[in-house]
Amino acid sequence: MKSKALILFAPGTNRDQDVAAALQMAGAETDIHPVRSLYEKKQDWSTYQMLVVPGGFSYADALGAGRLLALDLTSYFSNQVQEFLAAEKPVIGICNGFQALVKAGILPETREPGETPRATLTFNQSNHFECRWVTLKAVSQKCIWTAGLSDLLDCPVAHGEGNFTVLDDQYTKALLENDQVALVYSKPDGNPADGVYPLNPNGSIGDIAGVCNPAGNVLGLMPHPENNIWTHQVPDRANRPDHFGLPLFVNGVRYASQL
Repeated sequence: MKSKALILFAPGTNRDQDVAAALQMAGAETDIHPVRSLYEKKQDWSTYQMLVVPGGFSYADALGAGRLLALDLTSYFSNQVQEFLAAEKPVIGICNGFQALVKAGILPETREPGETPRATLTFNQSNHFECRWVTLKAVSQKCIWTAGLSDLLDCPVAHGEGNFTVLDDQYTKALLENDQVALVYSKPDGNPADGVYPLNPNGSIGDIAGVCNPAGNVLGLMPHPENNIWTHQVPDRANRPDHFGLPLFVNGVRYASQL
């Protein structure tokens, strides 16, 4: 039986079809549901093995990128989300979805209401919207989405608030020691980006492009691997090797199929 992925759709979401295509290519079934419909119909989430919070500009980024979608997750769907987390089912948030997971207190770790966040995503250091291709290196073996990925991933970014910032250096160290840094921005040859713009497009500390939760089943990342699953999507294919984003989704689907 194929794994089934629930893809959330909020007003302003625009990468839902893209991530659905990637998951289908990886072998999963997908359902795209507007969050309002899920709430009104009291949709049962237990029939799904994967949860996806896709990219876009949910609620036009009112009050901050991902903030209102985060309120949906914590207010209307708190029980369903907690059941997903408790069952350690695969969850992925991409770009705006990553922002929502962080602001909902799900990443980098579960945060209690009122607790001071130790990490956030804020405005790019360039002080403008970044839309460009980047190279990613998978570095976490704990994260079920990146474990075993040895090839680099090339994919685009499209965000204004992708700067991963932490409360203090000790927290960055803790994330690294706990193998929660899942993906980092790198040079095209795989060497560290070392914070150099535009290899690191937003100024994220430690070149962090994606993090997972302590259990490794929840991944959030700013770049869009779902937008490099076909060769025709790469604008400068002659100068880029076949560093597709699909293997990341294959990992997630494979893990979900074992649940």
